Amino acid sequence: MESDLRTDDLIQPFQLDPLALRGRLVRLGATVDRILAQHDYPEPVATLLGEAITLAVLLAGALKYDGVFTLQTKGDGPVRLLVADVKTDGAVRGYAQYDAERLGEIVPGSGPGGGNAPVPDLLGTGYIAFTVDQGDDTERYQGIVEISGATLAECAQHYFRQSEQIQAGLKLAVARAGDAGEWRAGGLMLQRVPPEGGRARIADDVEDVWRRAMVLMSSATPHELVAPDLPPRRLLWRLFHDEGVRVYHTHAVEARCRCSRERIAGILRAFPAGDLDEMREEPVTTVTCEFCNTRYEFTADDLARLAPS
Repeated sequence: MESDLRTDDLIQPFQLDPLALRGRLVRLGATVDRILAQHDYPEPVATLLGEAITLAVLLAGALKYDGVFTLQTKGDGPVRLLVADVKTDGAVRGYAQYDAERLGEIVPGSGPGGGNAPVPDLLGTGYIAFTVDQGDDTERYQGIVEISGATLAECAQHYFRQSEQIQAGLKLAVARAGDAGEWRAGGLMLQRVPPEGGRARIADDVEDVWRRAMVLMSSATPHELVAPDLPPRRLLWRLFHDEGVRVYHTHAVEARCRCSRERIAGILRAFPAGDLDEMREEPVTTVTCEFCNTRYEFTADDLARLAPS
């Protein structure tokens, strides 16, 4: 398949046979660079949002759904909000809200090239939520857990332990690469799954198998997770060749926002008539998409056509 020739912007499912461990490797190039470049984020915010996007793609790749998977954090720290969502067709988007003044107090020199800080310093006290929305005719699934951990990966692992009783290991990396400093990201996730048929291991072996797999996964360096010259399948072979790693067809992802002039017009049309009348007092009303930063302009005449007759 053509998608299996890609080395960037993909989800690579794999399994460790016969260890009853299932995993995914995510590698993002142009996808994460486009999302982060659409806003002039300070370095710590861009890095954290890149991790959130990578984590959302990893988790979405583990689910069977037809709709939108959303990861959201909300806290009282300088980074007030992170949102990353993934559609079934592979469309990815994300954005962050932050307080620049408070961020500068915690991370001095937090502009381009500035340092990073632990998740608790950036997000503060709050929650991380995972939502699956499959449309108006289905019930939304949402899991929420308090922010607990020094990294987003640790926060997600805390969620699994508290809410799903699923044993999972995660590793994320976000960095700039190349002369132009494009953003790149990568992530690994391993899950223990119930053994099937004759593949079951004896009970005494289970914990040893899991610990060994976690050690092997943790040996992947941040550079290896994002390296453009290290194909995902080669990295998996490097890490797990002694464990019988088996790879499956990849799933492509891309940065693609769902905003449009028609959707924005639909939102404005739902405003009370008085609010639209106030907007019409200005020659032009501009609406900016929080995700992709695209600006949509509506003249007074445009707004008049939106008002109820």
